[in-house]
Amino acid sequence: MEPSLIALFVIASLASLFMAWVIGAGSSGATPFAPAVGANAISTMRAAFVVGIFGFAGAVIQGANVSEAVGRGLVGGVSLPATGVITVLLIGAGLMAVGIKTGYPIATAFTVTGSVIGVGLALGGDPVWPKYLQIGTVWVLTPIVGGGLAYGIASVLPRDDAPERYTVALLAGLVGAVLANVNVAYLGPGDSMGSLVGLAGRLLGIEGVAMAAVVTLFVAAAITLIVSWDISQDMSGGLRRVLLALGSLVAFSAGGSQVGLAVGPLLPLLGDLGMVPVSAILVGGGVGMLVGSWTGAPRMIKSLSQDYSSLGPRRSISALVPSFLIAQLAVLLGVPVSFNEIVVSAIIGSGAAVGGGEAIDSQKIFRTVGAWVGSLALALALGYGLTALLPFV
Repeated sequence: MEPSLIALFVIASLASLFMAWVIGAGSSGATPFAPAVGANAISTMRAAFVVGIFGFAGAVIQGANVSEAVGRGLVGGVSLPATGVITVLLIGAGLMAVGIKTGYPIATAFTVTGSVIGVGLALGGDPVWPKYLQIGTVWVLTPIVGGGLAYGIASVLPRDDAPERYTVALLAGLVGAVLANVNVAYLGPGDSMGSLVGLAGRLLGIEGVAMAAVVTLFVAAAITLIVSWDISQDMSGGLRRVLLALGSLVAFSAGGSQVGLAVGPLLPLLGDLGMVPVSAILVGGGVGMLVGSWTGAPRMIKSLSQDYSSLGPRRSISALVPSFLIAQLAVLLGVPVSFNEIVVSAIIGSGAAVGGGEAIDSQKIFRTVGAWVGSLALALALGYGLTALLPFV
């Protein structure tokens, strides 16, 4: 292999690591525990440490779906060369770095998706309209569904006729039922992904829909009973433990989704050539996100937890439950999704349920939405324009 080509591969890999750091310092590192920090359930620095660990785990064992979509599913007929990968990652990381510096949560999914499409189209690729429709649908519905669910949950939890030992426990059971069916690496037969439900069926020698339903109900019931007992013994402590568990699951989901934005463009470049196994690429992205969470996330955690809504434990739980559900749906579909959009929408919904408009900084929300839309358009334009100009530079 020519030295110049090797140098391009090295630069592309370093750009991917930088992108992973930026993601860890921004969206995936800040949003999962922002509600918990806002509720004073955990300190900012400790939240950054924990989210880094769970984000790394999610990247390694659940990051393949979105990575494949970003690397191979956004533009048809072309494979990004090393220069294209470098362009994509530098555009995405650059815009995210601006967001971190200014304290505004620019959506990573928007910047990377826009730059991949822009670069791919400039190289003569074909638009993949069905995938764009799927992605656009998820992006548009996320604030509606996430904010709506958070609003509904937050409206119920403070009611006197809905004790937390039952309502919060049922929510925890629902999350447990979903978690039992989540596909991750190392649980499937052979090298395939699998779920706890599927693993239990294979171990017992009884597979099928009925077995899956039984295992799911068992997990949900067990978690519901444990959480109900814990809250009945210590209300504030029980709610805090539920909140931290949810934050950890959202951080895990963030790792599984966001790592694809950093390493997805590398898959056709390194994976298809057999140079580096996909699992090793995911580990590299996970390490970059881990370091980013530990070194750069505290600023964004503080911004999200304090600037968007005045949160307590109940509203924070109301925000994190829909965040986890939407994140796992996006991972299942292989859709690159913004965790800023997911969690911020849920924070807004949960805050509005109790505090109304006074609990929310509407001016900052409008600026944030503008940053999301503008970053998508700017990333697409930069990706297309820079790639079109490269032959002449």
